[in-house]
Amino acid sequence: MQNHFELSDAEFAGQFAGCRLDPALFNHEAHLRLAWILIDAHGIEIAIEKIQEQLQGFVDHVGARDKYNKTLTIAATKAVYHFMLKSRSDNFRDFIEEFPQLKSNFRGLMEAHYAIDIFTLPQARVEFLEPDLIPFD
Repeated sequence: MQNHFELSDAEFAGQFAGCRLDPALFNHEAHLRLAWILIDAHGIEIAIEKIQEQLQGFVDHVGARDKYNKTLTIAATKAVYHFMLKSRSDNFRDFIEEFPQLKSNFRGLMEAHYAIDIFTLPQARVEFLEPDLIPFD
């Protein structure tokens, strides 16, 4: 398998939650897809809890704990939610085509909300830092 889209949403979410997803498939787009699936299924508040729990379990399982960033995880989930509220799409594939900036300009989207570098700041890895420029909706 070469792409996360080869899995249905249920297969993708189940494999990820059970730490059975091939780590090579979990790229930035797949992270956004996981957020979309969890928001669609549970709403934003529960999705934020679930994505943190599942992502921490996954990075622990694959030995990449140093890659986890709490601020980025929550901010990305909130960004996906923001665009879901504006979306006409009923599936992730159409959604990401509708809002390609989530993939192509994710850093720019985050920099619109944060003056600080949440990608490398050690504090951002362990606690959620609220945006200091533009709050999330």
